[in-house]
Amino acid sequence: MPHISTPPPKKLSRASAAETMALDVRDKTALVTGGASGICLEVTRQLLKRGCNVVIADVKASKELNDVVGAAHEGEARASFIQTDVTKWQELDSSFSHAIKEFGRLDIVIPGAGIFEPQGVSNFWYPNQGADTTQASSFKCIDVNVAHPIRATQLAIDSFKRQRLGHGVVVLISSIAAQMPLLPIPLYSASKHAISGFIRCLAALEPAMHIRVSGVAPGIVKTPIWEEDKLAWVEEGVDQWVTTERVANVILDLITSKDYVGGTILEVGVDQVRPVTELNDPGPSGASHTVQGMGVAFGKTLELIDETFGK
Repeated sequence: MPHISTPPPKKLSRASAAETMALDVRDKTALVTGGASGICLEVTRQLLKRGCNVVIADVKASKELNDVVGAAHEGEARASFIQTDVTKWQELDSSFSHAIKEFGRLDIVIPGAGIFEPQGVSNFWYPNQGADTTQASSFKCIDVNVAHPIRATQLAIDSFKRQRLGHGVVVLISSIAAQMPLLPIPLYSASKHAISGFIRCLAALEPAMHIRVSGVAPGIVKTPIWEEDKLAWVEEGVDQWVTTERVANVILDLITSKDYVGGTILEVGVDQVRPVTELNDPGPSGASHTVQGMGVAFGKTLELIDETFGK
């Protein structure tokens, strides 16, 4: 096994040790979007193991999630699924109401639902095709990856304040793509740039209100968003996957540790976890931070632009 380094605590100058918070998840309640698969399914599993009730909001359940929910009812914590399209704000709002009704409280929000970009490369390079049409007046990747977590964070802050619990935690999912200019997938990359910037904007909430907003920026993680066309970009044995368990454990650290205050973004690789700094960051490096086929995808994108635009 490679050596796994843990970064030193990242402190904000405006937050003293007394102002930072660490939340014991036992007997708390978390709302997790996208919890039926991938990273957020593992987050759900880990929270339940630690005695935290979980509401899972997703477009549909999965066999794996049903197994986790079923097992939870035999232990100390419970889980509840609510069918939710996170791009529909009324449904997203209902998931928050469901959490309070089901468990009487809401302490942790993890808006983890996210999508990649279909059709080989980005929908951006296929004008008016698929879900991103003139009639739709939106880009689905931006709706799911940016508008949804921002709205969920807004709802979380409102819920924390109304409950007067004296604390609240939001963990958002960014990516190493937030530091990369990726022509084949500009919407996905831009969505993660947006999330990292949003996290930093809310850093002051922890010292001011004991509401922590932080995030993870994983390397490549083998989840359902990697459909067959994108998997072809990955060269097994050269490019390395970060496990969902590893990312989930870092998310738990962001909730439970005093070392990682609001505004922290932790890059998660196979062999290291490190804070991504706001200025002069060296950028992603190491195992799980490469995709060998991205160069080929770049060339195909240029060909597609010539075929599609300016006609």
